[in-house]
Amino acid sequence: MSTTMQQTCRSLSILVSRYDAVSLQRRFLHNGPDTLEELLDRHVVKKEKSLDDDEEGLLTRRRLTSNRREALSLYRDILRVTRFFVWPDLRGVMWRDILRENARKEFEAARFEKDPEIVTRLLIGGRDAVESALEKLVEKQKQQIEKERGGGGNQR
Repeated sequence: MSTTMQQTCRSLSILVSRYDAVSLQRRFLHNGPDTLEELLDRHVVKKEKSLDDDEEGLLTRRRLTSNRREALSLYRDILRVTRFFVWPDLRGVMWRDILRENARKEFEAARFEKDPEIVTRLLIGGRDAVESALEKLVEKQKQQIEKERGGGGNQR
């Protein structure tokens, strides 16, 4: 029984040594990272520190200034577009006034947002909403004109 046990131990040690050799060979072939830190260090882009604090602050101010300019431009566009919404809602309040009030509330809520990505998303979403509302308004106006022309022609 001891010889059988010795043979089993020898065969296990041979298998373990072969497995170690194979795994070591795979590691050399793969040459991959051992830890999560090594993986991140190898594959994540590192932030370059070529700019000093003054230059980085100036770039941040420029970015904020351009976002503010874009926000003001969007707000002016909203004011221009809402001039065409001249019919009242069910309460008798002009849609122009409702839209302007809602836009003002949105701009006030987003006024102190510092994250440039969120500000950009808000600006893009606002711009898309204005363009969509204007396109729908134009389409409805065209339909109304066609309806009036069609109705006017039948009455004559």
